[in-house]
Amino acid sequence: MSTSTSMKESWGTTQTIVRIEHPERYSGLERIMLAAQGDLQRLLSAFFADIINVEVIYATNTPRTAPASPSSPIIQTRKVLLKCRSVVVCTATSTVTLTSPECERLILDEKFAIGQTFRQMKQVPTFALKNVDVEQSPEGEEELRRTYTLTSKGIECEILEVFPSRDMFVDGEEWLKDQGRTRQWKPESDTSSGSSSD
Repeated sequence: MSTSTSMKESWGTTQTIVRIEHPERYSGLERIMLAAQGDLQRLLSAFFADIINVEVIYATNTPRTAPASPSSPIIQTRKVLLKCRSVVVCTATSTVTLTSPECERLILDEKFAIGQTFRQMKQVPTFALKNVDVEQSPEGEEELRRTYTLTSKGIECEILEVFPSRDMFVDGEEWLKDQGRTRQWKPESDTSSGSSSD
């Protein structure tokens, strides 16, 4: 199921509202994750009450022939895994456009993750939710996907995030334990056939 989704957010002196189109399609916890604005790692850590680590699968950059600037941007494509106790809880594929030397240094030299980059700069990025999908994985799980942009001075990111199973948001700790057990289990090789004690 592919749904073109937008999110409306507004606030006043005493009111705040965050509304995703077709909210009835998603659980309350899913809506919280879909509305995350560069702080998904923090929210997942609160949900699982444990550390969320970022593992970089790849990160490739355009040539750094000059300091990043609006007229000479540096573009990085990257894929990372967010893991809790070695279990993948989200896969994020991003295109990051850097237009300031500070953001270039944080992302490329100091290797900050995207969310930590905004926190390090003490900036709240402009967030736009572009799309939400629910797709079936090869394992038969319902994957929850979202595509969104984060924009701030010197950096713009377009990010596709894939949560491996919607059951994760229902069962939480039990889902995490089950995934950990699945990872640890390996079928034993059959050593009985053709063996002889002679």
